[in-house]
Amino acid sequence: MPATRPSPVPSRAATLGGDTPSHDVSRVHVVLALASLGVLGLVLWLPEPRAVPPPALPAVVRPSRPAALRPVLPPPVVEPRAACPPEMVLVEGSYCSDVRQDCVRWLDAAALPFARCAEYSHKSRCVGKRVPMRFCIDRYEYTRPGENLPMNMASFDVATKTCESLGKRICTDSEWNFACEGEEMLPYPYGYERKPVCNQDRTDLYEKNPRMQVLRDLREPGDARPECRSPFGVENLAGNMDEPVAREGFENNAPFRNALKGGWWMPARNRCRPATTAHDDHFSDIQIGVRCCEAAGPAEAAR
Repeated sequence: MPATRPSPVPSRAATLGGDTPSHDVSRVHVVLALASLGVLGLVLWLPEPRAVPPPALPAVVRPSRPAALRPVLPPPVVEPRAACPPEMVLVEGSYCSDVRQDCVRWLDAAALPFARCAEYSHKSRCVGKRVPMRFCIDRYEYTRPGENLPMNMASFDVATKTCESLGKRICTDSEWNFACEGEEMLPYPYGYERKPVCNQDRTDLYEKNPRMQVLRDLREPGDARPECRSPFGVENLAGNMDEPVAREGFENNAPFRNALKGGWWMPARNRCRPATTAHDDHFSDIQIGVRCCEAAGPAEAAR
């Protein structure tokens, strides 16, 4: 039997790597391993990439509309509030607290309490103080809705409550004077001479009645005599109806806080300044009517 030949023991050179193909493969493995470790370290070392925003899109520029083609809108129309309601008149100016008027021709004896002057000197004198005034006053005596003649059988108390029910107030005596005479201080609302333009100087005053004298109702509609008008355009301040006003300085003097102004259809003074003060606040009669006043709106509203 032939003897078995022992396998050759690899030499030191073989274990450490030689020139044989197997040795070359091992060397490649080592190089690849080291290279992989280097790449991994590089990956671990690189910083995390930052998000980069996308580039902004260019703004869209629209061509401007030619000025000639743009619509021109008018400014809004704002109607100013009227200084006074439509049924009232604005009275504004400088009022004289005390006036002297000289009669140059009388119709009656001058000593009579209700003497009528036919003509005054055409120059009234202010002997008091000038006071600025601005207010609204009814153009006509108050007439109830649906009626033709002014309200009558009033008193100062009734007139006050009537005006309050209308959202107004009773006039003062100085307001009434100024609405009647204007800044020129006319004795009559229409001038210096007494003229038959108002409902006054009537002599057929009483109804025929065997028991007692009863006043005839001779009221006229507020617009019946357009010439009976004051410088401010207030009508029937002389004649037609007596009109209660509040006497300034007598506010706490009840029941005599009132005065009756203007006169009625009888032949009496029927001018701006005189007043009847003998009756109390509750006195009423067929010839007593109502006229109201109120504060005026802002001054710019009247322009």
